[in-house]
Amino acid sequence: MSDTSTPPLRVLFCCGVTQNFFDLSREQIGEVWQAYGKMLAAVESMQGVKVLGIMDDDRLTVGHADNSPWTFYIMADVRDFDTAVAVCNLYRTTPVGEYNLWRYGKIEARVGRALQVPPQHAHAA
Repeated sequence: MSDTSTPPLRVLFCCGVTQNFFDLSREQIGEVWQAYGKMLAAVESMQGVKVLGIMDDDRLTVGHADNSPWTFYIMADVRDFDTAVAVCNLYRTTPVGEYNLWRYGKIEARVGRALQVPPQHAHAA
């Protein structure tokens, strides 16, 4: 992130797998996992993106989560809105056989800023 005059956007990319993933045979799942690996590597190497962390909640939720559409989350500082769009677009452009990743998964971005306590409230009275 080269431009220090404008603070980066703090973006939570919410990622989930869809029923199409669960419908695959064991032999076909590996190809989707490889595509996710390529997509994550592309995010981490993308100019204007600093990945702060990736969290996968699959340890306590196995299979399709009825209460949450998301499986893993990428928290990143992102240079600008267009860069956040480019991260989401990886689902449209990352190949999985004759399809693209969006056949098997989905992404949604929550865009905000890093939370900071206002200076006038930073010190206890």
